[in-house]
Amino acid sequence: MSTPTDADEAALEPQLEPELATELEADLAADTDPEADAESDSAEAEADGEPGDYEEEFIPPAERPGDWYVVHTYAGYENKVKANLDTRIRSMNMEDKIFEVVIPIEDVIEFKGGKKQVVQKRIFPGYLMVRMYVDDDSWYVVRNTPGVTGFVGSGAKPVPLATREVEKILQVKPVERLKPRLEFEVGESVRVVTGPFANFTGTISDINVDQSKLKVLVNIFGRETPVELSFEQVAKL
Repeated sequence: MSTPTDADEAALEPQLEPELATELEADLAADTDPEADAESDSAEAEADGEPGDYEEEFIPPAERPGDWYVVHTYAGYENKVKANLDTRIRSMNMEDKIFEVVIPIEDVIEFKGGKKQVVQKRIFPGYLMVRMYVDDDSWYVVRNTPGVTGFVGSGAKPVPLATREVEKILQVKPVERLKPRLEFEVGESVRVVTGPFANFTGTISDINVDQSKLKVLVNIFGRETPVELSFEQVAKL
């Protein structure tokens, strides 16, 4: 099975009709167990407040028990559907078959106002990843969670992700390897915020994503002069 691409997302991402939004919200709220959520929050608070005597050994996602599957949901409802599915797993005693629900995200570098910051971005809007053993019971719990529209895969039986796909999607990258989130366009006007050309304005003529650099035509003494600048040296007008 191949990892969904941007084109796949556009073609496969379920579209929520406006008149169904309220109904879905109601279903999600109705199916949530407040007591289970409260117990979970309490347990997490205790865990955060009382450090353990040892650090739990990290196991790579691809080596954990069960297989990883991808399920469709509605873009923008991933967090609510995940919370709802987590609650159903506990309330229906399926912890021995459904182990983990993940919203695939990645850290990307974003430049705003000339400042670099690391932000989280959904890799595949409209999708969740579930680590589980599939049988009739576990399939029913996931498939009938409000907001889940189906498993990704051909035929009636869900198809698990290959190990290399899991590693690619869920690997944690060091900060120095994060890719910049491109928010600039050729022809766009920007203002230089640092360096010898600070406060000058210009027009982007070229973008080098790999090096996080821009070529900007800066108006200096009435002439457009090409200047190479890094992403963090400019800000949108």
